Amino acid sequence: MTKRNTQQRRRAIVERLNSTGEVSVETLSEEFATSEVTIRKDLAALESNGLLMRRYGGAVPVPQELIQDPSEKVSPRKQSIAKAAAQLIRDHNRIILDSGSSTTSALLPELSHKQGLVVMTNSLSIANALRELENEPTILMTGGTWDPKSEGFQGQLAEQILRSYNFDQFFIGADGLDLARGTTTFNELYSLSRVMAEVAREVIVMAESDKIGRKIHNLELPWSMIKVLVTDADISTQDKQTIEQQGVQVITS
Repeated sequence: MTKRNTQQRRRAIVERLNSTGEVSVETLSEEFATSEVTIRKDLAALESNGLLMRRYGGAVPVPQELIQDPSEKVSPRKQSIAKAAAQLIRDHNRIILDSGSSTTSALLPELSHKQGLVVMTNSLSIANALRELENEPTILMTGGTWDPKSEGFQGQLAEQILRSYNFDQFFIGADGLDLARGTTTFNELYSLSRVMAEVAREVIVMAESDKIGRKIHNLELPWSMIKVLVTDADISTQDKQTIEQQGVQVITS
């Protein structure tokens, strides 16, 4: 196989991924009439260039949150969602903030208006931002094993620490919203999010409406674990009703 053909195949893989939402090694091997070993090398090379994320048996697109410029300001839509979500928080609440979501991070400035909060997080960046708030909350960290993809601590130790507490609310973003199943994620390490949901009385998902229908393999939280979805006003009436039929309150900002 020439270098030129390899480059053409890899470009075609990226195009197929962008059009279908995910690709499998087996399917690509058949389509390009080459070995699965070669396809895995292609996916590894494309991942190293930031063009996709590998998962077991294939690959998925890189989450938009991971390819945005970190210096980019939070969008007005995310700010609006954060303001609406903050209205659910009372003074002296005990809350959890999950790592890995720019929408959840947009909530941080809104916490400066709250008194006596206790905030648990598995994110160093969130913990550092909390320290800068005028009304600095009591900050708890999960500890555990650092995961560079989610930029948060994961693992059994983090889960054990979480289970020793109880919380009023858990705020989490989502890579995707599956109308039938719940929130979906690109990250393979999502068991900690389940534990966070289990130890909180209320689970509040913050996600833009364009996350609905994104094809993502991993189910993070089923609708049965979620109490509230805070999203933007662009959500369709039909999608809003479908989610509400799952027993979830939908708040639009």
